[in-house]
Amino acid sequence: MTNEIAVPLHKDTVIKNSICRRQTRVSDSILTFLIYLSASISILILVGIMGYVFFRGISQINWEFLSTVPSTIKGTFGILGNIVNTLYIVVITLLIATPLGVGAAIYLNEYAKGGRAVRLIEFTTETLSGIPSIIFGLFGYVFFGTTLGLGYSILTGALTLSIMVLPLITRTTQEALKTVPDSYRSGALGIGATKWYMIRTILLPSAMPGIVTGVILAIGRIVGESAALLFTAGSGYLLAKDFFGKIFESGGTLTIQLYLSMQKAKYDQAFGIAVVLLLIVLAINGLAKYLSHKFNTEVRE
Repeated sequence: MTNEIAVPLHKDTVIKNSICRRQTRVSDSILTFLIYLSASISILILVGIMGYVFFRGISQINWEFLSTVPSTIKGTFGILGNIVNTLYIVVITLLIATPLGVGAAIYLNEYAKGGRAVRLIEFTTETLSGIPSIIFGLFGYVFFGTTLGLGYSILTGALTLSIMVLPLITRTTQEALKTVPDSYRSGALGIGATKWYMIRTILLPSAMPGIVTGVILAIGRIVGESAALLFTAGSGYLLAKDFFGKIFESGGTLTIQLYLSMQKAKYDQAFGIAVVLLLIVLAINGLAKYLSHKFNTEVRE
């Protein structure tokens, strides 16, 4: 039987082979430099665009601009009607798309058995999210506006946008549900909880940060959409006389008014609207970060 003798390693050999003492390769340094360069270029482009928009449009922002509607008689221009129309579109779209998206995600992730049908639904959802918005607008105009007789109205635009943001909310919620550990499910079912009670009291609260993020991303897409709304919601800018009746009337959002101002070569007005849109987008992103952090903290507690 052969006796093996352990030979202790020399101290210099250990230090030489330690990962802490290894020299950085040239390729790693080059790639690190390219990463930082790409990040810097992206930040500079963002700062440049926002800086130019604010430089051209901030002088247009005043109380009259934000609190009035365009009037030929008074010679004034304001975007209050467009802001109200944007809020109508956002609220109605979320009321339609959020329950459907979250419900579809719960079904796909918790009830549907994995198979060809589920993969087909997921593939269809991903494909739907990549369709150009102008096609959604054409479909919304033909189906909701003409076939259902809703015409150019806020409701037509909201129904069209609901189809657009439904894949985003569904996939985001589905991925959020997948991050919840299976031990949560097993533990709840093991103590006698029903499946729906487990989903309602454990899974949804745990996945809430991802769900909220998906909903707020959907709001960002709704606020920035123009092509689909141009065919469906129209370009009306008057304030509502009837709160509920307004949804059956034409209503142009901020993006539609921005397009019309550029079309009429009123660039100062367009840049002023662009500043308002940027502020809204920044507020939405800040709200998403705050809510995500808040829900994460509550879940950890």
